[in-house]
Amino acid sequence: MYLQYWELNRYPFENVPDPNFMFYSTEHKEALVRMTYVIKRMKGAALITGEVGSGKTTLSRVLIQNLPEKEFDIGLITNPSLKPIDFLKEALLELGLETNSDSKTQILNIFNQKLMENMGQGKNTILIVDEAQIIPLETFEEIRLLLNFQLNDRFLLTVLLVGQPELADTIRKLKQLDQRIAIRYHINPLNAEETREYINFRLEKAGKREPIFNPEAIESIFHYSEGIPRKINNICDLSLLLGFTLKAREIDKSIVEKVVEDSL
Repeated sequence: MYLQYWELNRYPFENVPDPNFMFYSTEHKEALVRMTYVIKRMKGAALITGEVGSGKTTLSRVLIQNLPEKEFDIGLITNPSLKPIDFLKEALLELGLETNSDSKTQILNIFNQKLMENMGQGKNTILIVDEAQIIPLETFEEIRLLLNFQLNDRFLLTVLLVGQPELADTIRKLKQLDQRIAIRYHINPLNAEETREYINFRLEKAGKREPIFNPEAIESIFHYSEGIPRKINNICDLSLLLGFTLKAREIDKSIVEKVVEDSL
């Protein structure tokens, strides 16, 4: 709607996990390094947490994009609010297998065969569970069982649990699973300078090299968003829309504050 007015090729502040718009703050770089390490070293499990809208999902999509298909067989579960058997069947489905059996023993046997087959082909098997904080308590036991598939020197399956901060508290109470978490990392919000870089990065990705938001506007966006990328996106998108409506030459603090006021 406002693309032509602001001389943009695409909408810069969409809240979708598009790897092309991934902004690598220091925190995101560190999280990606740790996730990659646990996968390539076959360490078993990793736990990545962050507040709602901190960029965890986008980061997991970047990770998938970076892993060569010939070396990694990756399953992605995006809605893990499943009963134990249903979770195992969904994990199998995401790895390209399907079964009508409700027998845990049979399902685990199929899983084992798949893992051994991948190993024979020189592939590592990865299971990424997004929004893992909504996993039912009893289903975490199935994840622990999957991590029992291992040889003397390596795990046959790597599990990445990605979720909100409360996920870490839940796992801490599950001692046997907690002991299998090789790496854990919490993604903090962007600071003021990173917020400025984030906004300009996304505008540049959308085709605009000249600034649209003045310094006072960016300072205000940081204040109201608390450095959370999803909140930044919402404020910036609506500010561009309001700026277009007002035929503004730039986005200033008054436009940002009007957007925030109308959103409350």
